[in-house]
Amino acid sequence: MSSAILILLAFLLGSIPTGYLVARAKGIDIRQCGSGNIGATNVFRTLGKPLGIFVFVIDALKGFAAVGIVAHFGGPSAWPGILAAVAVIAGHNYTPWLGFKGGKGIATSAGVLVALMPWAVLIIAVVWFLVFPFSRYVSLASICAAAALPPAVGALWFAGAGGNAPLLGFSVAISALAIWRHRSNIGRLRNGTEPRFERKTPG
Repeated sequence: MSSAILILLAFLLGSIPTGYLVARAKGIDIRQCGSGNIGATNVFRTLGKPLGIFVFVIDALKGFAAVGIVAHFGGPSAWPGILAAVAVIAGHNYTPWLGFKGGKGIATSAGVLVALMPWAVLIIAVVWFLVFPFSRYVSLASICAAAALPPAVGALWFAGAGGNAPLLGFSVAISALAIWRHRSNIGRLRNGTEPRFERKTPG
């Protein structure tokens, strides 16, 4: 199977709108609820924790599977896996099934990164879990984690613990894309209108 076909398949895998389909199964158009995003955070807020976690896991698996399959058939070079990563994230963020409007790519990017550079995932996960409890903003934690990715990859490469120039360049690209996809959240954070994640209390 040619590399072009594999990359196209990665895009199509990424384009499956998990959050939208899960919400539709419940009779809800997730695009009309909350932030209007089809990603796991909005599903979590709208439909609850179990379905939010389910959407996150499936979206992450899309990224992991796409990179793993293409890298397996693409040989030892890092480029097939990187190109598959770009394709699957692009498919998720700009799904043709919903007018090229999709999610923000955080879960899918996490799956991609687990496949390509798992130690970097551990570092940015630490950043996320440090920022979120203090701020209670999912978006801010995600933005900070995205911003931490290139330095994490660079540090691992410098330390000889994995990474290379193509992966560093890729990390810069997906970090910039993730932050760009959060531009509306950044505006609301600046204006003080971004909703915090609130714990539900029994009663």
